Amino acid sequence: MARTQITVQSITRSGLQPTNTALIADGHKFLNDGKLTFIQVENGATAFTLTIQTPKTVDGLAVAERTISIGTNEEHLIGPFPADTYNQADGMVYLDYSDVTDGTVSVLKLGT
Repeated sequence: MARTQITVQSITRSGLQPTNTALIADGHKFLNDGKLTFIQVENGATAFTLTIQTPKTVDGLAVAERTISIGTNEEHLIGPFPADTYNQADGMVYLDYSDVTDGTVSVLKLGT
């Protein structure tokens, strides 16, 4: 199976009720502008680790991937993601999850 793209949702003055997407074993990706985009991760009863891939290398050394522990019944807002560190060749940021039992993710951007 392939990594699934999540649509970036814009937060405006009119407000936004975000649409959350269930975590999946193959991971997600989203289009990243490198400035005002962030993710919202919510979790239920099973803690997991979120891994945000970093394809960048510096002086031939790989930049360590960012890992964030998402505990039981926690909500995290994470970002922004500088494009030169987090964007893959396709302009997307890749997200992976250690467990997909009952968490959700949404991708939000300030403005249009």
